[in-house]
Order: sequence, then C-alpha cells, then structure tokens
Amino acid sequence: MQLTGMLWGGKLLDLVEFPRSEVLGAEASVDEIKGLIAKHGSVFVKPAFKGGVGKKGKSGLLGRVDNITDALKEKERLYFATHEVGFIKAKADGVTFEGGVPADYEVYFSISESTVYRAPTMTITHHGGVDIEELEKDKIMEVPFDPLTGLKAFHVSNALTELGAPPAIISPLVQNLPKLWDLYNNYGMLQLELNPIRMQNVKGRYIPVACDFKCAFDQDDPAWKRLHLPSHLFASDYSEFEQEINQLRTYQGQSDVFVINDQGTITAPTFGGGANAMVTELLGDYATISSDFGGNPPYAKMNDISRITFKHWLEQSNVLFIIGGKANNTDIYETFRAIGDGVKSYFQTHGPVPIFVVVGRGGPNLIRGMAYLRDILDSLGLPYRFFGHDSAMSEVINYVHKINKWMLEGGGKEEIKSKLKI
Repeated sequence: MQLTGMLWGGKLLDLVEFPRSEVLGAEASVDEIKGLIAKHGSVFVKPAFKGGVGKKGKSGLLGRVDNITDALKEKERLYFATHEVGFIKAKADGVTFEGGVPADYEVYFSISESTVYRAPTMTITHHGGVDIEELEKDKIMEVPFDPLTGLKAFHVSNALTELGAPPAIISPLVQNLPKLWDLYNNYGMLQLELNPIRMQNVKGRYIPVACDFKCAFDQDDPAWKRLHLPSHLFASDYSEFEQEINQLRTYQGQSDVFVINDQGTITAPTFGGGANAMVTELLGDYATISSDFGGNPPYAKMNDISRITFKHWLEQSNVLFIIGGKANNTDIYETFRAIGDGVKSYFQTHGPVPIFVVVGRGGPNLIRGMAYLRDILDSLGLPYRFFGHDSAMSEVINYVHKINKWMLEGGGKEEIKSKLKI
C-alpha cells in the first residue's frame, strides 16, 4: 500500500505542520492556476500515478511552466501519460500543479524499517534531488534509532554535522525533521520519504519545504485507517480486477495486486513479499498479475480472493501457480482449502479450462492442505505438481516456465483439453 505525490502527501504533512509546496489538483480552475503561477513565478505539472512509480523526471513526465497557456498544454500531455519502469507499467489519471520553490540546497530524507539494524532508520543527505543510489556512500548517513524514544533532534544534528552540511541549513532541519517521526509512527507506515526537501531562503533564514512525497503503509497495522484515505488510492490502476480485490482489504490478510500483463499465461497467487519480488521478476511478461496474499488470511477472505482472481484470469492461463515461502503463522490448510474450493466453484460456474497447477509452499498444516487441494484437482481431472518448503523457489519457477512452454508449444493444452473432454 503505497502513496506518492504531493496531492495527498501534502495533506499528511499538514497533520504534523511540516512545510510543503503549494499544490492544486487536476480540477483546479484556470484562475487558480494563474494565481499559483503569479505567486510562485512557475509551477511544475506532474502526472498523478497510483502506487510507487519512480523516475518520472528522467522519462520526461514533468513539465515546468510560467504561463497558463503552457500549463494547460502540459496538463493535456500528462493527464493520461503512461510510464514504464521495469515490469511495472502505470497509467496516470490526472495531474497536479505544484508551486515552484527556489532553493540553494536540496535534502533527501527517509525513515524506514531496516533489516540490517533491526530498528527504524533515518537516511539523510544534503545532496538530495537525485536517485539516492547514485550518491557515493560517504555522502549519505544511515542512523538507526530506538522506536520507543523516536527520532530526536540530536540524530539529525549529528548526522548532518558528520556529512559536513552547511551550518545554515542544519538548524531548520533539526527543528522540523523530527516531526516526521510522529507521522510515520502514528499512522502505521513502513516507509516515509521526502525527496527533495528544498531549502528556501526567506529573508536570510532557510525553511525546509517538502516538494515530493512517498510513503508505504503496513496493511496489518490498522493505524493507517485513522487517515480515512479513500481505498481507490491504493489500486495501481482502474482495472475491474484491482478494484474488486481492493475492496477486500481488512486487518487480517493482505490483498495487494498489480496487473502486469493482461495477455499473460501464468496466474500466480503469491504469499509473502520476498516470494512476490522473485516471482514477479522471474516470470516477467508471462505473469498476468503480481500479488501478495500473505498474512494468514481467513478462509472467507481467501475464497473471495480466489473467486475474483479466477474469474478474471483463469480462462486465459496455462498455469495456475500457487507459490510462497515457508510460513510461520499462516494456516496452509485454510489457504489451500479456499483456493481449491475457488477452482471447483469456477469449473461449476464457467465450465472446465485446460490448466496445469503448480504449488510451492511450506508452513503449518501443509500436508493436510496439499491433500485437500490434491483431492479437488483429482476430482476435476487437472494435472498438478506440488513442491514443499525444501525446494528452491527459483527452481520451482523454472519448472513453471517449462510447463508454460509445453502448454504453448508442446501440445500440453490440447492434451489436457482431450482429458477434460472440452
């Protein structure tokens, strides 16, 4: 669950009174845009994407204008812009108009959970405004801190002093950056990033002004619901599938989905963030969706997820790939029972489809869950292959590629059709 951009990010920053750029949405009138240009001298026109889609500036998806004619031209160009980063393809739905902020310095700041330090960690540099990974290590400070006491002024001061930041910008950052810990900690965030924070010189004194915003929420922490954000913000697109799945967000069990290729041939309900990253990368364009349905979803929720997923993707798929790591607390029996019943219900409603089922999973009640799923697949006449927790996930994915190729080129689809008498 990610949120990017200043349209909604600005509203969150206002909760902790952190200075930010002035922003108008796509519904802004001509007079309002004119007023913003007159006040700031120029405005940035940015496409509004759902989810975290980076590197927009490098792709030319950013306009800077100083008159209303050019502003409206940029609005027309960017309103429905398409942006691709790796396997992610996103379509904008609207734009924002953001007042220009003249500045002598740009600062990068983020708070995130660190697996290295096992603690929340502040990352900061006064060489912001660029991709953080492009900077040399000695220009960045990573500072872990105790979550019980939070981010303090001395954390910021010591880090900037060690980086050799200009003294004039240290004091205003020390006064304002600790406010962001309240935003991060009080509303269930996993990551909070401002890049850039532009240091605006106002009558000889620097003021930090946030000019871009990104955050990620922990869906299992109900604190994010205090913000009363509309659920459509967390769907990456307006596809019917994503919107239906999005309605299933609850305190228990994840339901994060992203359509990769609407012409794909492998549908992979995935469990766990690590599995999701590997599966999405290695399946590539063959995958219909990227998903994470972990978090020990109860039967009813997993059955709803299965019903919606199969309704949209099963008919075009060659392989149904149920994959995840070795779970600690997810009841595999309940998960597999829900998925098996979902496949059976689909066949009863829509008729049989020629698919090969591949499963890779570990965790509590695994054998019982596999036995239930096996009985369902046997009764439907579908071929399958199960892998346990001791199988390397990469090898299981390679096996799925072989099955998909056999289905596409080796007559597998026709063989299964014949068996199912389709």
